[in-house]
Amino acid sequence: MAFYSPDPAMAQILADLVRALELEGRPGLAQHISITWLRYDQPLLGRAADLDPAQFWAQPVQGASWAGDRPRYPASVVKLVYLVAAEAWRQADLLADTPELRRALSDMIRDSSNDATSLVVDLLSGTTSGPALPPERMAHWLEQRQLVNRWLSELGWPELHGCNACQKTWGDGPYGRERDFYGSELENRNRLSTDAVARLLQAVLAAALVSPPACARMTALLARSLDPALRLADPENQVDGFIGEGLPLGSRLWSKAGWMSQARHDAAYVELPAEGSMPKAAPFLLVIFSEGQACAQDPKLLAEIASRLAAASRN
Repeated sequence: MAFYSPDPAMAQILADLVRALELEGRPGLAQHISITWLRYDQPLLGRAADLDPAQFWAQPVQGASWAGDRPRYPASVVKLVYLVAAEAWRQADLLADTPELRRALSDMIRDSSNDATSLVVDLLSGTTSGPALPPERMAHWLEQRQLVNRWLSELGWPELHGCNACQKTWGDGPYGRERDFYGSELENRNRLSTDAVARLLQAVLAAALVSPPACARMTALLARSLDPALRLADPENQVDGFIGEGLPLGSRLWSKAGWMSQARHDAAYVELPAEGSMPKAAPFLLVIFSEGQACAQDPKLLAEIASRLAAASRN
C-alpha cells in the first residue's frame, strides 16, 4: 500500500503548476523537477506517538506527485537519511550518544555542514576517508559503507526502490577511496526520490519510525525560523531561495534543503498561520527536487511553487 492516497485534484494542481512555470519562462522544467505534496486534516507532529506505527501507516494521507518516484541526486537532502539512521543506530545501541555526535548531527542539519556529515557517515558505517585501498581491504570497506542502504532496505518501503544513500557530501568533491567508490562514471552517487524523502520526513515528524523522544530531537533540529532579522543574519539559512521563502510570515517550518551547482532541492513540513476570514489552511508536506544548472541558479523557483501550493492548501 502506498503511504499516501493519490488525490486527483491535487495531481491536477501540480500538473497545471508545472505547465504554468514552463510558460512563465522555465522551458523544459517538467523533465527536471520532481514534487511530492501531501496535505493533512490536522497537524502532523507526533500524530503517531500514541499509535502503533502500523496503524499510522494504514491511514494514508491525501497526496500527489509529479515524477515523485524518480530517483535523482539529492545533494544535502541526503543528510536527513543520515540523521534518521543515527537515531536508529542509537536506539539499537549501535552508536554511543556522545556530545560530539550531537554536535555533528546539529551542524549537519541546521548548518548543512559537510564536515559534520563526514563524521556522521564514518560513525554509521565504521569507515573513514583516505587514499585508495588494495582490493581486499576495499571490498571490506565497500561492504561497511552499505550499512545505511541495508537498513533502508529492511524498512520494506516501496518508495525506496532505486534509492542509494552511502556517499558523503562534498565541497570540492571526493578523493582517494571515496572517488573510487563513486565509480568511473559516478554511477554510485547518492539517489533519492521525492516520494522516499516525503515518507521519511513524515515518519520523523509523526514519530512513526524510531522512538518519540528520538523523533522529537530530530524535529527540533529541522525547525527553521522565518524571522526576517534572523534570516538576514544567516545568509545560509535554508529558507531564502527555498520553500520557506514562499511562505507567509507566521508559518511554522521544518525542513532540510540541498543546493549545489546542478541542483536546488528542499523537503519541508509547513503549518500556515490563520489569515482573517480565509479558510483554515491544511498543514502540508512538500518535497521538491530540481535538477540542472538553470534550476540550481533560480532562487525563486522553489519559493514560487511553495507559495502557490500554500494558497491551494486554503481551498
